[in-house]
Amino acid sequence: MADVLLVEDDDTLRETLSYLLRREGHEVRAVADGVSALDEFDLKHPEVILLDLMLPGVDGAEIARRVRLVSEVPIIMLTAKNSEADVVLGLELGADDYVTKPFSTPELLARVRSVVRRGRTRKAAAGSDAQYDDSAMLRASGIEMDIERHRVSVDNVEVKLPLREFELLELLLRNAGRVLTRSQLVDRLWGTNYVGDTKTLDVHVRRLRSKIERDPASPERLLTVRGLGYQLADV
Repeated sequence: MADVLLVEDDDTLRETLSYLLRREGHEVRAVADGVSALDEFDLKHPEVILLDLMLPGVDGAEIARRVRLVSEVPIIMLTAKNSEADVVLGLELGADDYVTKPFSTPELLARVRSVVRRGRTRKAAAGSDAQYDDSAMLRASGIEMDIERHRVSVDNVEVKLPLREFELLELLLRNAGRVLTRSQLVDRLWGTNYVGDTKTLDVHVRRLRSKIERDPASPERLLTVRGLGYQLADV
């Protein structure tokens, strides 16, 4: 299935998750501290990282920051902290998702399958010139997205987006000019069984605005429609 790096200092939870992931066919490397996590990441880049936020030594936030300097590998944060500030911290440092303990293991496994599947689809498309379709482009509001090559440019300047932000922007571009409700966006990006709150979506929107807007504080492209959701301007 996939190469998973599990970083969790709780021995019981680490062993349980390792067992469940291996039972699903994943190759799991499980470590209990931040230094070991960075060593394992450098040794063999995983396809997904399950990362506890509170760790001895180097904490999860610092690990996410360092990983994001060199890789867009999906990161799912695992933590007992659930304040909005903690959610914002984890996501703004580059995590793709945030799961609060105690969580449903079937839900977590489903999220792992989802990010692995999407990541492989992107890689396969980006690496296959024979299958490349130049018409697989989305354009609106000065933004151009090459879906198959996983490339985005804003005003002719290429910008780097992690997988979740890329998927959010793709969904908005496909529906440029239309208002997408918050529930529609959450369902499409995280699945209909998602049980988290919508502040995760808000953080991803804020991160995306920081990369596509001239002035993120006064957005002209990715607009908030009060009481409904978000809309990408179709200009």
